[in-house]
Amino acid sequence: MYSRVPAPRRVVVVGAGVVGLSTAWFLQERGVEVVVLDRSGVAAGASWGNAGWLTPSLATPLGEPSVLVSALRSLGDPNAALHVPLRPDPAVLAFLARFAARCTPRAWQRSMAALVPVNRLALQTFDELTTGGVRASTHSGPILVGFADPAHSAALRHELEQVSRAGLDVRWQPANPTIPQLSERIVEVLELHGQRYLEPGPFVQALAESVRDRGGRIVAGARVRAMRHGPGGIAVETFTGAPEVGDAVVVATGSWLPELARKLGVRTQVQAGRGYSFSVPTDEPAETPVYFPAAKVACTPYRGRLRIAGTMEFRGPDDPLQPGRVDAIVRSVKPLLSGVDWSDAQDVWVGPRPMTPNGLPLLGATGAPGIFVAGGHGMWGVTLGPISGKLLAERIVTGTTPPELRPFDPLR
Repeated sequence: MYSRVPAPRRVVVVGAGVVGLSTAWFLQERGVEVVVLDRSGVAAGASWGNAGWLTPSLATPLGEPSVLVSALRSLGDPNAALHVPLRPDPAVLAFLARFAARCTPRAWQRSMAALVPVNRLALQTFDELTTGGVRASTHSGPILVGFADPAHSAALRHELEQVSRAGLDVRWQPANPTIPQLSERIVEVLELHGQRYLEPGPFVQALAESVRDRGGRIVAGARVRAMRHGPGGIAVETFTGAPEVGDAVVVATGSWLPELARKLGVRTQVQAGRGYSFSVPTDEPAETPVYFPAAKVACTPYRGRLRIAGTMEFRGPDDPLQPGRVDAIVRSVKPLLSGVDWSDAQDVWVGPRPMTPNGLPLLGATGAPGIFVAGGHGMWGVTLGPISGKLLAERIVTGTTPPELRPFDPLR
C-alpha cells in the first residue's frame, strides 16, 4: 500500500538570491521552518545588479534562429552584445553547441509553451509577497522600446506576435519618444503595457527581512560542500560551520548549481551568461524603463539615476569583471541616449545568469530523496523567481507536482 512521505517540518535552502528566498518564503507560508545558506550573502549573485524588469511578455526562450545568426556574426566583435572569449573553455563550447542545436522555430515554440503558464502567474505572485509582509514595491510600466532603425522594430513586433499566439496577453502600441533621455537617433518607439519593474537589490533584501521576521535564519558565508542523508534528516555540510539538518533541501545556487546538482542526477548543463550593469546620472529624472533591442541594453530608473544593463558574456561565474564589456555597452547605447553624464558611472557590476540550452529552468526533485533544485532561469530569474518558489514549495510540502512545473523537471 502506498504511503505518502510526510510533509517536511524543516527545510534547508541553499542560495539567498530571489529564487531561493522566494522558495523559503512560500515554504513558510505553508508552516515550514526554514534556514537559508549562502556562500556570500543576500542577493550576492545575479539578483542584485540586473535591470529589475518584471516583463512576462519578454520572458521568452533565448534560442531562436535569428539569435544564432546574430551570434555567429558577432564572434570576434568586441562591441557585440554577445561575447565569447577568444579561447573559451570546453564547457562553454559544449553549451554553445547544445544551445545552437535548439535554435529552431519548433524548439522555441516548445519552450515558449512551457513558459506561458508560469509567465501568466508571475506578476500576481509579487503581489502575494508585498501584501504578505515583504516591505518593498514594484512599479507599473509601461516599458518603452526604442529603435534607431525601423527594420529592427519589425523583428520585435514579430516576436511579440509569436508570444501572443503562444497564449500570453501581450499589449503594445506605437508611442511618441516623449522621455528626455532618448536621443534624436531614436526614430520609432513602442509602448509595452502590463509589465512592471523594481529595484532588485532592495527588493531581495526586503524579501530576506521578511523571511527573518517570520522566524527564518539566513546564514551568510556558508559555502556548502556536501549533503548527507542520515537518521535525523539531510545534513547540509559547509566549509565554515556545523551542519544544518533538514527534512528536505533546496539547491538554488544560480550559476553555481552544477557544483551540487550534478551529483544529484541533474545532467542539464547550466552555463553562466554574465550580464553587466552600472548607473549614470541624467540631466532630467529618469522615470520610465527603456529597452534598445538592437543593442540588447535595458535602462531602468534606479535611486535617482539610470541603471544601464546589458551584454551576454560566456565565462565562468567567478571570473573577474571585464572592464571592456562595460566600455562596449557604453559604445552601443551612448548614441541612443541624451542628457547622460557618462563620466560618472557608478555601481559597476557583473553577475552570472544561469543559462540552460533550451531556456527552461530546472525546478523540482532530483535523484536524491528529499533534495530539490531551483535554478537555470537565465535572464528571467527576477521575473520568474517568486512564482518558481511558490510552485516548488507546493511540490515539496504536498508531494504533488503542479502541472506548471512539469516541463521543468531537473532530471529531464
